[in-house]
Amino acid sequence: MAAEFHPPSLSDFFPPAILFEGTPFELDRLMLVRILMTVVLIAFFALAMRSPKIVPRGIQNIGEIALGFVKDQIANEVLGKEQGKRFLPVIATIFFAVLFLNVSGIIPFINISSNARVGMPIVLAALAYVVFNYVGIKKYGFFKYVKSSIVVPGVPIAMHVLLIPIEFISTFILRPFTLTVRLMANMLAGHIMLVLFFSATQFFFFEAAAGMKVFGIFSLVAGFGFTLFEMLVIFLQAYVFALLTAVYIDLALHADSH
Repeated sequence: MAAEFHPPSLSDFFPPAILFEGTPFELDRLMLVRILMTVVLIAFFALAMRSPKIVPRGIQNIGEIALGFVKDQIANEVLGKEQGKRFLPVIATIFFAVLFLNVSGIIPFINISSNARVGMPIVLAALAYVVFNYVGIKKYGFFKYVKSSIVVPGVPIAMHVLLIPIEFISTFILRPFTLTVRLMANMLAGHIMLVLFFSATQFFFFEAAAGMKVFGIFSLVAGFGFTLFEMLVIFLQAYVFALLTAVYIDLALHADSH
């Protein structure tokens, strides 16, 4: 009798507890992956910047190129040099947190991104949400900021009945929601596809009937190709999340220019 193929499922993202089960500090596999990649991120920049030189070499060069990309292509590009420098720490934090947590999805023996479960995307979206609203409220005051964000000038008064609720939902509800869902859904879909291809490869090569083993070659090639595509998605998700954060900060800074 041929072996049975078990496809990936959402249960992959809710594994059993490994440490501190039944306590508020319970840790499962995804939480441990999240902690591991956070440690790797901190260690990378600690090593890169431990003794910076005027002419960077080695890991310092990589770190400076990465930071330079975020500074020049996201923060300064959207906010300008003055405001870009001001908000670079939060934008860079979001970019590298998303990037490193995503990278675990293609590392052998880890093979899952903790951003594929909604917790961390919510935290990152909440950080962006708090920052851009704080910026707007600090500059304009609460009521003027909210009014400037939801009232579209130069339209007939009757249209405000329709436009104000739309602008309110778009600015204060959909922004964090879309940031969260976009990141989570992309990484969840990517994980499921990779697991599907490589578990199918294992099934065809080691468990399926002899006549079906040839299909393992096709699933292996597809899995490798999708891994390359996933590498692009990993970077793009970090870029888009950080870019939208910068855009939302810029919109808050210029809320009166709605």
